[in-house]
Amino acid sequence: MKMFSLSLFTLAVVLTACGGETAEPGVAASSATASAPTSAAPSEASVRQAPALLRFQGAKLDGTAFDGESLAGRPVVLWFWAPWCPKCQAEGPAVAKAAQKYGDKVAFVGVAGLDKDKAAMERFVSRTGTSGIVQLDDRTGALYKHFKVTSQSSYLIVDPEGGSHSAVGPLDEATLSSLIDKHAL
Repeated sequence: MKMFSLSLFTLAVVLTACGGETAEPGVAASSATASAPTSAAPSEASVRQAPALLRFQGAKLDGTAFDGESLAGRPVVLWFWAPWCPKCQAEGPAVAKAAQKYGDKVAFVGVAGLDKDKAAMERFVSRTGTSGIVQLDDRTGALYKHFKVTSQSSYLIVDPEGGSHSAVGPLDEATLSSLIDKHAL
């Protein structure tokens, strides 16, 4: 049944291709698990402080574990992309510039999904100049599902209290910066 549900979800995402609207992400009721769990459980204090939206586990493209709760209490931009998406390709340099502009004030996290080829994801990061931000490997679709993302290029901007605002790309650097200023800072 789990495999059937994942197959239906994958089919729905593929059918939306590079366009479409995203559902308002909202806050997930339970945590999602991506391809690699972290080795240490988060402390009870961090679980209380992290909003449900940031209670997820994943793996970076380099294979190291990533705990979404590490983002709690600060502004975050989650960028959902696929390596074969032309909109995503075009946006990469703008995302990299925005990440550089905000520095340590805003955490940027790329979520690479909708493809089973990890090498294609790594080539995408290299081509777009986005290696300076955390890039998560979501070949399973668990993070897209956790954040209720139905298309790429999509963004989820999370404020320090855990409130969120979604946007669908393509976004240039000025538009992305305006959304960050309005919804995260």
